[in-house]
Amino acid sequence: MPQYRVDFEQYREGVELFNRAAFFEAHEALEDVWRAAPRPDKKFLQGLIQVAVALHHHGNGNLAGARSVLRRASRNLSLYPEGFGGIHSARLLHSISEWQSALDQGTPVPALPRIIVIR
Repeated sequence: MPQYRVDFEQYREGVELFNRAAFFEAHEALEDVWRAAPRPDKKFLQGLIQVAVALHHHGNGNLAGARSVLRRASRNLSLYPEGFGGIHSARLLHSISEWQSALDQGTPVPALPRIIVIR
């Protein structure tokens, strides 16, 4: 799990909500964790939140918003090493990249990104 002192249950809940495609709820849960996180780790959580927000935008037909927020999410998550926060960030970043390409090209989007927890 995260490498900082956070509410692990809230973090886990946010990840589970994300993986169930409850993106608005995931955003809310992870935002609570973000508020309490130390400054050096905030961009990581912000990146996860931004992916959830982007997918929520996409679900509501706001493709411009989805593209914009995905770009910011990718930048923020790229600042951290693989395994940070207990997740496979490389897989998530790859999925985000595929989504960005599809949205930019106007082609069908791939499967929803998932946050894969390292066990």
